[in-house]
Amino acid sequence: MGTRTRKFANFIGADGVLSAGALTNVTADGTVDWDTTVKTSGFTAVVNKGYFCNTTSATFTVTLPASPSAGDEIVIVDYAGTFATNKVTLAPNGNKIESGTGNKTLTTNREATRIVYIDNTQGWISYSGANEGSQNIDPPTYSVDFLVIAGGGAGGGNFRAGGGGAGGYRNSYLTETSGGGGSSETALIFTPGTVYTITVGAGGTGAAATDGNNGNDSSISGTGITTITSTGGGGGGNYSNNPSGTGTVGKAGGSGGGAGGGSNTNSGGAGTANQGYAGGQTSGGPQIGGGGGGAGAVGFAANSPGTGGTDGDGGAGLASSITGSSVSRGGGGGGGNYSSKNVTVGGVGGGGAGGSGESPYVNGNAGTANTGGGGGGSSGDSTTGTGGAGGKGVVILRMVTSNYSGTTTGSPTVSTDGSDTILIFNDSGSYTG
Repeated sequence: MGTRTRKFANFIGADGVLSAGALTNVTADGTVDWDTTVKTSGFTAVVNKGYFCNTTSATFTVTLPASPSAGDEIVIVDYAGTFATNKVTLAPNGNKIESGTGNKTLTTNREATRIVYIDNTQGWISYSGANEGSQNIDPPTYSVDFLVIAGGGAGGGNFRAGGGGAGGYRNSYLTETSGGGGSSETALIFTPGTVYTITVGAGGTGAAATDGNNGNDSSISGTGITTITSTGGGGGGNYSNNPSGTGTVGKAGGSGGGAGGGSNTNSGGAGTANQGYAGGQTSGGPQIGGGGGGAGAVGFAANSPGTGGTDGDGGAGLASSITGSSVSRGGGGGGGNYSSKNVTVGGVGGGGAGGSGESPYVNGNAGTANTGGGGGGSSGDSTTGTGGAGGKGVVILRMVTSNYSGTTTGSPTVSTDGSDTILIFNDSGSYTG
């Protein structure tokens, strides 16, 4: 490629400020001509053109040419010295910028950058600039809030079984708390072009004659971020597997499973710090299992004889407005109740109710799907009673709509709330920044 020369007219006034009127004097030789109309909103650039961009009022996007050839150039200049406040985004339009498919931004006041198209591998490359800082085109990272809830634990089988614990609950939106009394977390910073993997954990499966199974973890992972993992809820304990008639302890998890009722004292499973609370204990030979722990409260204990009040109820979940309206999720499952005098309920936020009654048996109820609710424990006088399955988890992302790429897998539900876009992943998938 031969040497190119550029001749620029005097478009800087005596006061050192670029003059809109002086732009009519701009001329150029070689392959780059100057468009003397100051741009104030998004546009598609033409090869071998220079542009003055005024972002005083708002950010906007310059879409690069769709079919460039090797040696084509484009120049962008900050007309009003406002790029640091209102950036210009460069969109590659199906090609690449500096070998990546993501957008780039100009973010320094009085910045000017000159880019040249090389080939399909590297795409557009910046090779000259003024006032550009460390590099004159930067990836436009942006903040993304999240709510990550794991699958709930299943209720215990047999009878007098404990409720399943809710899936771990981690939240960064506004000042809303995470589970187990944890503080709101720091939002993630996404980079355009980077693929972020979304894993939605299934609820634990209910089974007869055994403790409930734990739920599965949910997570967000990808290059450049610390993986966010919420732990599956703990399964509920049970009664009659032990030949001496004693119950079993609840399993640990995001929120802990409730203990199985029996002649001994059993503890509920522990919750995970900043994700969920412990399950309820049993004591004094109760006819009821302990409630599963919730994101917002400990599962209720089962006291002898377990005939009323809140004995064995699941712990409450938490409400979040990350989707634009308040929704409760992460409730613990209710314990199974041998007596029909007290119906155990699941915690607010998707916890399944425990089985109630003694002949022949009553299965526990499942936690609500995509709330991470724990399953209810089974009841009755038979070893064939089955604990309710835990509810599947959910992963929710919220970001400013102008940053939303529109590239996903897994078919998340997409909605808007004010200036933000919300993605609800009810199943595993991905989002490309």
